[in-house]
Amino acid sequence: MRIKICGLTRPEDIDAVNCYLPDYIGFVFAKSRRQVDDIKAKALKQRLDSRISAVGVFVNDDINRIIRLCRAGIIDLVQLHGEEDEDYIRELKREIPNPIIKAIRVKNEKSTQQSHEEYCDFLLFDTYHKDLYGGSGEAFDWSMVEKPKKPFFLAGGLNNDNVIQAIKQLNPYCVDISSGVERVGIKDAEKIGEIIKNIRSYRNWRMS
Repeated sequence: MRIKICGLTRPEDIDAVNCYLPDYIGFVFAKSRRQVDDIKAKALKQRLDSRISAVGVFVNDDINRIIRLCRAGIIDLVQLHGEEDEDYIRELKREIPNPIIKAIRVKNEKSTQQSHEEYCDFLLFDTYHKDLYGGSGEAFDWSMVEKPKKPFFLAGGLNNDNVIQAIKQLNPYCVDISSGVERVGIKDAEKIGEIIKNIRSYRNWRMS
C-alpha cells in the first residue's frame, strides 16, 4: 500500500514529508490554491528526500512543459487530470520514460470504464465536480469504481477517519491525500504523520 501526499507548496511541507517518508508527493502545476510554478517546484524538489518520488499534476497543459520538467528531474511521474486523450499520452510516452497517471473523475459507474487504461501506467480515481478538475476535498461513492486491470491511485476526500475503510473496500495501489492532512488550508505536519502511521499500521497488521 503506497501513500501520496499531494499539493505541497512550502519548504515546511517538504520537511514534514521528509520526516515520515510517504512513497509519493504531488506538485500541482494546474490552477489551484495549491499551484506551484516551475521555479518553486524545482526548489522544493531539491529539498525533498530522494526516497520520495515527486508527481507533477497537470490539467490540459502544454506537453512541452511537462517534457521539460521531467527531463530536468523536477518531477518523476506525470499525473494528467484534464481531458488529455490517447494521442496526448502517446506523444508523452515517446518523449519521456516517466510513468504516467491518468485521472478519472468519477461521476457514475460508466466513468471508470472510459479510462485510457491501455495507454497510461496508472489510473487515479477522484471525485467529480462540475467546476473543478480535482482538489474538492469531497469523497465519492467508492462502490462506483469498477476495479481496473492496472494499479490505481484513490483520491477524493481521504482523511484519517475514512482512509482505512477505503483501503479495505477497494485495495488501491496508492491512496492520494491532500485536504485530509491540512489545517485551515495549510499542510499540517502532525496530520501527515498521523495518517501515514495509521495506514502503515494497518498494512503491517494485514501482512502479519
